[in-house]
Amino acid sequence: MRIAVTGSIATDHLMTFPGRFADQLVADQLHTVSLSFLVDNLDIRRGGVGPNICFGMGQLGGHPILVGAAGYDFDEYRAWLDRHGVDTGSVRISEVLHTARFVCTTDKDHNQIGSFYTGAMSEARQIELKAVADRVGGLDLVLIGADDPEAMLRHTEECKTRGIAFAADFSQQIARMDGAEIRTLLDGATYLFSNEYEKGLIESKTGWSDDEILGRVGHRVTTLGSRGVRIERAGEPVIEVGCPEEDAKVDPTGVGDAFRAGFLTGLSWGVGLERAAQVGCMLATLVIETLGTQEYTLRRANFMERFVKAYGHEAGAEVQAHLA
Repeated sequence: MRIAVTGSIATDHLMTFPGRFADQLVADQLHTVSLSFLVDNLDIRRGGVGPNICFGMGQLGGHPILVGAAGYDFDEYRAWLDRHGVDTGSVRISEVLHTARFVCTTDKDHNQIGSFYTGAMSEARQIELKAVADRVGGLDLVLIGADDPEAMLRHTEECKTRGIAFAADFSQQIARMDGAEIRTLLDGATYLFSNEYEKGLIESKTGWSDDEILGRVGHRVTTLGSRGVRIERAGEPVIEVGCPEEDAKVDPTGVGDAFRAGFLTGLSWGVGLERAAQVGCMLATLVIETLGTQEYTLRRANFMERFVKAYGHEAGAEVQAHLA
């Protein structure tokens, strides 16, 4: 399968302040706040839902096609993704804007002050999927992840017009979008991804019940945190898959992206929904054990040992044939 992943491309600039923000705030002067925090460290991480998902697919041996917009400062990030099996040939490079950036300072109480710079992400709306499909010889599936909202709507409409199967995965943008936009993004999707909270928010904003939504999408994939994932199809038995045991819980950032990477890769292998979900849960477990969304290393022997422990020898034999 040729799978394109659309979504934000960003870098995270994370800083730590050794004190407490609350100690620096004067109650009767909050209308004229002017503060500067001397931080102890700066951690710059690669991020964005598009690259996070593609990186995971590349770790599993896939060759995903990243579709999104980045700035003229993207060269080093591009080289990293290229080295890890990601096709970056369809990334639009802005001539005037930096790559999107999240800048955040965290104090000793884990309170955060952050800013998100959209930057080049706003140009994703100018990308046409036909050009991507023509370049790679056609597309079998497009995952439409959180991105510039106009880009998400354009990609969805183009998939529908051109008859390309798509997965709706709007996650962080749900809060920004209204019911009409969400209905457009999910209607006709082959897969609809969300977590439990987002599932309820989608139903609330669209005004559609769970059954109505199931009637409009092929598969509803709901991640359940430490309880794994649930896959629903209209008129079919529910599939539920649990998570492998964690060695440590270091950082949950990017866990959902890793699940999607494993699930999509499993689909491309043709191993079936349950097995694909198991691959996704195993990859997500590696990410929660690591600080950073693209800092983990998939050691195949270790991956398979843990996979077999969690899901059994029959499941392991089926996955091993593709992972090797």
